[in-house]
Amino acid sequence: MYLLELAGTDDDFAAYEAASAASGVSVIAGGLATAQSVTERASTLALTHRVSDLVGTAEPTIAAAREILESASIDRSGSVAVRARDVRGATGVSTQAAERELGSVLVEAGLSVDLDDPDQELRVVFAGSPSVKQSSAVNVASEADPGVCAIGWLASDPPRTFTDRAPTDRPFFQPGSMDPTLARALVNIAGARPGATVLDPMCGTGGLLIEAGLVGARPVGVDALEKMAAGTRENLAALVDDECAVCKGDARRLPFRDDAVDAVVFDAPYGRQTKITGDTLAALVGDALAEAHRLASRTVIVGDRSWQAVAEAAGWTVAAHFERRVHRSLDRHVLVLDR
Repeated sequence: MYLLELAGTDDDFAAYEAASAASGVSVIAGGLATAQSVTERASTLALTHRVSDLVGTAEPTIAAAREILESASIDRSGSVAVRARDVRGATGVSTQAAERELGSVLVEAGLSVDLDDPDQELRVVFAGSPSVKQSSAVNVASEADPGVCAIGWLASDPPRTFTDRAPTDRPFFQPGSMDPTLARALVNIAGARPGATVLDPMCGTGGLLIEAGLVGARPVGVDALEKMAAGTRENLAALVDDECAVCKGDARRLPFRDDAVDAVVFDAPYGRQTKITGDTLAALVGDALAEAHRLASRTVIVGDRSWQAVAEAAGWTVAAHFERRVHRSLDRHVLVLDR
């Protein structure tokens, strides 16, 4: 069993992304989930900060944490550091006191403490209630509790490089470009992985395709404006080494054979800064979704409204629907569609 430390405050969305690289994912507390197994793709997740080999869970107290560790089989050697965390400050537990207390248990078991460069890291995570909606598409464990302490040996702590790819730092930038953390989560949910082909039929500056390429998928992009298609090519050339294909075209009539790609993912126009509004926008999105249905078995669409009715009219089944607050006047809707 594995412990997943989730990022952000939308536990259902983070856990849903985690399920693209793990099996049996269950949210057990705010910012925490467990998984029965994980794959090497866990290192590419945007909304999972760390993966640990789970030792056990208990109520969120230092005494309970110590009891878990003392009753566990410590099959580790070398030096160790204990890192404690109070997720979102939900429990008020002193993380320094927790580190000292559990560190003493490990010293008694024959391990040495090295806080700078340890051979092993023990994660001690205290968390409160999970942040999931009743209509959540992810599993919330039956034992989910208002407060939990989870202990695990760190297995994966990939570097967080998303800020290094800020849209404003790319060779080609336009306002409204998607944050790379969200873009990575979306392409993972869509099914981006080595060997897969991922299409963005409204690629803009290429943010989604960059993240798809960086996890090993082959990015394919189309945009109605040559300026945007050229800019996407420039960004992909700078940030992704693998083969990619980008062209000017119409998302409603794409020059690809049936089932040509493994997944489609796109950020639909919001109709706020363009001349495409009202019924015209709905028709555009509906036609694009119908074309995506011809090309792939899964599509992930993002918009400033739920396109569920339009997606179902295009033949899709809604596998999941997430609503994420951006700011007071904008919520993003994420629809996961299966054919």
